[in-house]
Amino acid sequence: MSDGDEEPADSGDEPAPEAADATDEQPPEDASDAAEEETAAEAEADDDTGDDDVRAAERERYEAIMARLESLADALEAAETEADLDDIEADLDDAEADIEAADFTDPEEFQPDEEELDEDEEVKELLDFEDELTNELQDLEDELEEQRGPYGEDVVSEIESAKSTVEGTRWTETGDEQVADAIESFVARVDDLLDADLSGDDVEALDATIAAVEDADLDADEDADTIAALLDATDALQSDVDDSQAFADLSSRAKLEYEGFYDVLGKHKDYPPEWSALKEWTKRNNAEMVALCMEHFTSDYMQEHCLDAFVKMGNPEAIDTLKQKAQRRELRAVEALGKTGHPDAVDGVADYIDSDSNPQLQRTALEAVGELGATEYTHDVAQWLVAENEDVRSQAARTLGLLGDARAVDPLGDVLADDEETENVRASAAWALYQIGTEDALAAAAEHVDERSFLVQSEAEKASAALD
Repeated sequence: MSDGDEEPADSGDEPAPEAADATDEQPPEDASDAAEEETAAEAEADDDTGDDDVRAAERERYEAIMARLESLADALEAAETEADLDDIEADLDDAEADIEAADFTDPEEFQPDEEELDEDEEVKELLDFEDELTNELQDLEDELEEQRGPYGEDVVSEIESAKSTVEGTRWTETGDEQVADAIESFVARVDDLLDADLSGDDVEALDATIAAVEDADLDADEDADTIAALLDATDALQSDVDDSQAFADLSSRAKLEYEGFYDVLGKHKDYPPEWSALKEWTKRNNAEMVALCMEHFTSDYMQEHCLDAFVKMGNPEAIDTLKQKAQRRELRAVEALGKTGHPDAVDGVADYIDSDSNPQLQRTALEAVGELGATEYTHDVAQWLVAENEDVRSQAARTLGLLGDARAVDPLGDVLADDEETENVRASAAWALYQIGTEDALAAAAEHVDERSFLVQSEAEKASAALD
């Protein structure tokens, strides 16, 4: 470039502005928020419109099904035959299927706000479509069942129920006569209604009426009057049977009198008369009468005397009664079971051998096991020779003597030798060895003939004499 040439002058001091970037033009902040709110409002409006459409469709389905149910209610009221009821039942089944298929909105998924729910009864109603229809359907089904029948099968069922009462009840002599009269009257009435040539005054006669009703093949529509009359007859039968005198209807004293419990009383008797009769039956070793007295007189006074009677009698016929009492930990019942001396009584007492929390019951059970000769419990008894309770140790030793099991010789010998502080326990062990009576048992006891204890020495001397 030549010196004469000059650079063109700038068009201005400031640079030319660049083209504006469209992204640099931001709308005002409040305008943006307004747009978002408008969009949300439009979406909410769309949702509300959608809900309204759904609920409108559900209301239409609801009204259609409810109209059907109302029509069926009218038909049910006008129904006259079983065939009519069958048709209505089929229609109700169809309505139930339509309710299940309607797929109404779950109220849990459609919850209007509290203000809307409080003010708009229609909204409340919309939430209950399925429940309302289901309840209405159930009411109609119940009413349908009430209008059905009665049938011949209903008559048979009622006769069988009365028969069951007759067979399952213990009647007094008066009751037997009353029941027989009731059956005879019923059979005669059925005979008139069915012309079945029936007769009889016992359970077999009821069986005959059942067969006659079944053979008649009664129709619920054509024979409605006959079925109704038969049901009246069965109602009268059941009422007469219920009014007949059952043994259970008697008072406790009347029951015992009926059983002949007081027949043993003479002119002179103690008060109360039950006690006098009880003492006489005890003398006669009649466990059945004592058990009856225990069953019907539940006062502590009479229960105690009945248990005393069982202890005195030791009658095996009382085992079942005594076992029931023993289950309640009745000491006298456990004792009485031992007095029976019968092997069937063992399981009524053996469980209490280990009742160390109740030493009195434990001692009673140990003694009973010995009296019953239950040698299968020798080991169970022997383990209580070292019990903390002195009386339990003593009874365990004596029980082993009653059992007479030679396996107990060594543990009894140990007690006699080592239990120096308890004279009565050692004396019981010496007694038990003498009762076992084998040479080893007698020798173990005879070793203590020089004991200072009179009780121990006495039993040892018996054993020594037996050895000689």
